[in-house]
Amino acid sequence: CMEDIIEIQNLIYEIRGQRVMLDKDLARLYEVETRSLNQAVKRNIRRFPDDFMFQLTKEEAKSLVSQNVIPSMQYFGGTLPYAFTEQGVSMLSSVLHSDCAIDINISIMRTFVEMRKFALSQPDTTNQIMELRKTMLLYMDKNDKRVDTIMEALNALLVKPPEPRRLIGFR
Repeated sequence: CMEDIIEIQNLIYEIRGQRVMLDKDLARLYEVETRSLNQAVKRNIRRFPDDFMFQLTKEEAKSLVSQNVIPSMQYFGGTLPYAFTEQGVSMLSSVLHSDCAIDINISIMRTFVEMRKFALSQPDTTNQIMELRKTMLLYMDKNDKRVDTIMEALNALLVKPPEPRRLIGFR
């Protein structure tokens, strides 16, 4: 199980200040073609608002390649990929109905939770993030879009996971 989490962590990217997974990587994990995954999403597009899924711009795709996160633009197969946030990945389970999709979806959700727990379990990291935010606010031009992106990423790291809910009903 830990091997699955490590593999999945390597497929989670930071784009637009959010942790996301790309359609091609999700399709590989779910053992479906990227085209099939995207068709299922498009048939159920109301389930995927902009904060659940968005299409990368050419600049964002090139940035992933230039950072050596993605080997080349050919990796995307000639189209700009879709990026799914944690909520979007969760929603995929409602449109993909195979047993494999259910198992993979559970692993992905656990990975997102573990990443959040790890970030929050590091008190020094949290303090460093808070100090970095203060410094950026003091010295940076607040109209710089790069600052907004960095601030969003820092804020996302500080969000605590929701408390586990008590189950109601029969077990």
